[in-house]
Amino acid sequence: MRRAGLRTRVSAAFAVGALALSAGVTFVSYELISNTLFRERERAAVRATYFDAAAINGGLGGSSPDVGELLQSLDIGADRYVLLQRQGQWYSRSAGPAASNAVPQPLQEMAASGEAGAQRIRRDGEAALVVAVPVQGAGVFYEIVSLGELERTLQLLALVLTAVAIMVSAGGAAVGWYVTRHALRPLAAVAEAASGIAEGDFDTRLDPDAEPDLARLTSSFNHMADELSRRLQRDRRFAADVSHELRSPLQTLAAAVSVLNRRRDSLDERSAAAVGLIADEVARFQALVDDLLELARSDQPAHLEQADIGLLVGRVLSSRNLPADLMRTEPGTPVDWHVDRRRVEQALGNLLDNAVRYGGGPVAVRVGPGFLEVDDAGPGVPDEARATIFDRFVRGPAANARGGGDGTGLGLSIVAEHAAAHGGKASLTDRPGGGARFRIDLPMR
Repeated sequence: MRRAGLRTRVSAAFAVGALALSAGVTFVSYELISNTLFRERERAAVRATYFDAAAINGGLGGSSPDVGELLQSLDIGADRYVLLQRQGQWYSRSAGPAASNAVPQPLQEMAASGEAGAQRIRRDGEAALVVAVPVQGAGVFYEIVSLGELERTLQLLALVLTAVAIMVSAGGAAVGWYVTRHALRPLAAVAEAASGIAEGDFDTRLDPDAEPDLARLTSSFNHMADELSRRLQRDRRFAADVSHELRSPLQTLAAAVSVLNRRRDSLDERSAAAVGLIADEVARFQALVDDLLELARSDQPAHLEQADIGLLVGRVLSSRNLPADLMRTEPGTPVDWHVDRRRVEQALGNLLDNAVRYGGGPVAVRVGPGFLEVDDAGPGVPDEARATIFDRFVRGPAANARGGGDGTGLGLSIVAEHAAAHGGKASLTDRPGGGARFRIDLPMR
């Protein structure tokens, strides 16, 4: 399972934190408000009950009081219900025989002992408060006060507080998303700068004043980029110096071998074969030194100019004694390209040399809008060699499989460097029908 991104995790943490905080505040607020409202409602109910009990108590002082009339005289409204227990009988405004069922037995026993009290009950599915007040004549006055309206108010309050908690959580997630967006912006700048360096722009640096809190990261990144740039420059200078130092002795050696090679007819067979091998190796060594020098200069910008791409490809084919009909021009391909002639000629030449040496020879050179392709006859490129075939100084079996038989792979490395100098790239795919297809993409200008 793929792990969620940092921004998502931080936003979720903000949301969870906001939810926990809002839930806690909601719970505490609801409990405080509900307890306060219930206490106030119960106080008001007790006061009203005592007032009504005083009126009943005064009416019971006569010789033959009419209990029903006394209860009817009370102004109790629709949310209160009154009862009177006297001499073992229950009285109510409606004289209902089951009125005593609403009064809890513990409360009846406490009131019968002469002590007033109150107890919260549920009556007809709603909360209610029963208040008991002893009156004269061993009677007890009960008043049942409905708390249904208060309960509905608290339910509405709970819904409102829950909605607020949800909105606070959503707000926390939004704040987390916004905060991480700005907090991660410096890291995005680091990623962009690293990408630029990876693409060859070694002048990319981070602004140390952009984010003071990341000053150490910025300075470390810039120091790394400086060291990398200096190391590459040292490598290029070393390659260039070595190449220049080798050219003079190689030229002398080539001249000497040329003299011997012209006199091969006067040598015995074994000596003539040895001279031929030496001549071939010296020529290959000279080509290798030229490639190494070219790589050392590959960081220089491309010298772009208008060039007839058809004439350029034809000239490269002719220089390698390859037939001109190998070139295939795709419909819609412009005649003039804005390219560095020398770089394109060398890159195409290296691909053709690679096809001749390792691919059974080129079978087609395809020219299309913004690309050049060289198809060879095979046997193709192993999968393990594809990822490194355009790398510099590739060594080992992967390099030796194609384009690296001399152990360096400089030819294809130069192709990649020349393509990058144009803002393009080099790639490798399978050719339909077998073999390999090497492609150079050059942005059209």
